[in-house]
Amino acid sequence: MPVLKDATAIVGIGQTPFAKQLPETERALACRAILSALDDAGIEPTEVDALASYTMEETDEVELAKALGLGGLTFFSKVGYGGGGSCATVSHLAAAIATGQATVGVAWRSRKRGSGPRPWKNTTVQLPTPAQWTRPFGLLRPADEIAMLARRHMHEYGTTRDHLFNVALACRNRANQNPAAIMYDRPLTREMYMNSRWISEPLCLFDNCLETDGALACVLVSAERARDCRRPPVYVHSAAQGLPAQHHGMVNYWNDDPLTGPAWTAARHLWKHADFAPEDVDVAQIYDAFTALIPLSLEGYGFCDRGEGGAFTEGGALEIGGRLPLNTSGGGLSEAYVHGFNLITEGVRQLRGTSTAQVPGASTCLVTAGEGVPTSALLLRS
Repeated sequence: MPVLKDATAIVGIGQTPFAKQLPETERALACRAILSALDDAGIEPTEVDALASYTMEETDEVELAKALGLGGLTFFSKVGYGGGGSCATVSHLAAAIATGQATVGVAWRSRKRGSGPRPWKNTTVQLPTPAQWTRPFGLLRPADEIAMLARRHMHEYGTTRDHLFNVALACRNRANQNPAAIMYDRPLTREMYMNSRWISEPLCLFDNCLETDGALACVLVSAERARDCRRPPVYVHSAAQGLPAQHHGMVNYWNDDPLTGPAWTAARHLWKHADFAPEDVDVAQIYDAFTALIPLSLEGYGFCDRGEGGAFTEGGALEIGGRLPLNTSGGGLSEAYVHGFNLITEGVRQLRGTSTAQVPGASTCLVTAGEGVPTSALLLRS
């Protein structure tokens, strides 16, 4: 890991508008986001020699390279497990650049989740083995599976719906400051939250992420080259992936310790190779497909003890000026849900000092991928 520490930097970010329905294809959206990120960095498409994305990404490297006029690619990778792969796309590029396999890397995610089909509606494919024991009996969606973990946390540690509301409110408040957010002009109140319909009890409508069309991208280069790029560099200080022993992926209640998810495994590696600790993190972009993932992640990444993730949210802790300002663009709950890639780009904006909800003096940022599935995480610094 010393080979990776601060050896590379994110020097460009880009995104399309976000909406429930956009007319462009996923490939066209991907191209727009990548060109925007390259322009932000001041780098020509012909200089790109590495790509990284998700296994769920529909636009492949061949299509992108031709459409964008990229140079000869010497490295390309895709990471599995949906939102669990977001940060790993960056860490794969960082490793490739730090070890000389590439010089300019682009990571991206393009998705039409708002106007496209819901993945679990496809009944023609063979269910993976764990799902054969759950979906025929009613756990059809990720919301149903995470609801089980949320209920377990409530039962064991006294976590309440007010704690989950604190998460939803913090994300909505930040979205209300962000003109690019889908929920920019739609405030949230406790009454609205408590009276909203159940999606999968104990998770209500506002505990669930948005369904979004859109695309985002970022550009990585070596730390040496980053000093000459158009924007201030944001360094990849530490990176990790995590898959615990005997993990079952979202239906982890089969495990002997179901609330010790992938975040715990990723965190041990992440902090082991970092020069700072959880208490030194100025701002966090924590994967929020569901509000319940935030208490689990706060515990897993060491911001509080086991069982204290709910209580951590009290007293405005997640707001600007609180103990840990959270998801400052609105996150997946209130800006857009594109498998967590907007958390990476917002982390970069915070450390550049250009966020719409800027944390004063922010110089360190934790970004996490999906908890509940094999995951990944980044520590960024300015």
